Amino acid sequence: MAPATQLERCVTGIEGLDNILSGGIPLGNMVLIAGSVGTGKTTLCLEFLVRGAERGERSLFLSVTEASDKLIQNLSTFEFFRPELVTNGSLVFVDLPVLYERLGLEHEELSEDEIGILIRTIRDLVRQLGVKRLVLDSLTSVGYRIRRDERIRDFMLRLGLELSDAGCTSLLVSEIGPTQGRYSLHGVEEAIVDGVVLLWNARRQGDILRVLQIIKMRGTSHSQAQYVIELTPIGLLLAPHLKGGQMEGQ
Repeated sequence: MAPATQLERCVTGIEGLDNILSGGIPLGNMVLIAGSVGTGKTTLCLEFLVRGAERGERSLFLSVTEASDKLIQNLSTFEFFRPELVTNGSLVFVDLPVLYERLGLEHEELSEDEIGILIRTIRDLVRQLGVKRLVLDSLTSVGYRIRRDERIRDFMLRLGLELSDAGCTSLLVSEIGPTQGRYSLHGVEEAIVDGVVLLWNARRQGDILRVLQIIKMRGTSHSQAQYVIELTPIGLLLAPHLKGGQMEGQ
């Protein structure tokens, strides 16, 4: 393997995150963004896409649980977002339930053939649009339609290969409980992805803090420390966990 400094990077544009990843996510990596409700997962993913669109890297948000119009409305409250990124096609939103309907994927549990159709459709979107950054929010919701561990594993392996071949770096949101001892619904997802970023809410001296930690990231050295994150109008800010106060709640 080449030294980390020689690997081509997808610079997230989130300064603190790029610093602890030694310059960014290795290009083409598939990364799990795991956390419970209200930990900042979607905001992190949206800023990742916006920063990419600003750099001329077409970015795609595949939304399962929240309508694109609402996501864009929420984005407009952040100073780092410019609406023209959406109107000029640099930042693309696709509602996966609409895609399911158009493809005829209406069964409660997707068959192997239907999973193949979904993968090929995402692949074609990425290739036709020239997408370099992709977010799936959330993998957990898609997993409810796939259900079986071996099919989840196959879906992720095949999707990861297609995205990597296209030079596309992807973030997959994983919704987990606040005290769950793993990073995904089925427990197989974290073994397949190239990276895992864990977010959780912690308590310190009576305050609730959002915390981020890189659990793994193939292809780069990275900090394993815990970082307090703050969601601000100018974007996500990271600060090292200060000594002198014990944090609980992971």
